[in-house]
Amino acid sequence: MADKNEIAEKSKLFALRIIRLYQYLRTEKKEYVLGKQLLRSGTSVGANVREAKRAQTDADFYAKLTIALKEADETAYWLELLHESGILDNAGFDSIYADCQELIRLLTAITKTLKTKG
Repeated sequence: MADKNEIAEKSKLFALRIIRLYQYLRTEKKEYVLGKQLLRSGTSVGANVREAKRAQTDADFYAKLTIALKEADETAYWLELLHESGILDNAGFDSIYADCQELIRLLTAITKTLKTKG
C-alpha cells in the first residue's frame, strides 16, 4: 500500500501535469469549458491529500482522502470526454490517464484499509 508521502508526491505531480494540459487545451485547442472542469478536479486531488495531512481526527483524515478519490474519478471522466470527443489525442491521453488511474488505485487501497481499521 502507498504511504502518505507517496500519495502526496504523486498527487502533486499529477496536479502539475493537469495544469500543463489545461494550458495546452486553452491555447492550442481553444477548449475552455471541459478544460476548466479538468483543472478544478485534477488539482483538487492533491489539495485534499494535502489537507488530510493536517486532519484533526481519523474520521477527518478518511473524509479528505475519500474526497480526493472522488475528485480523481471525476478527473478520469473529464479526460475520457476530452479523448473520446477527439480534443485530446491518444498520445496526450494515455500517459496522464494512466497516472490518474494509478492515483485512483492508491487512494482506493488507502481508504479501504482505513475503513477496515475504523
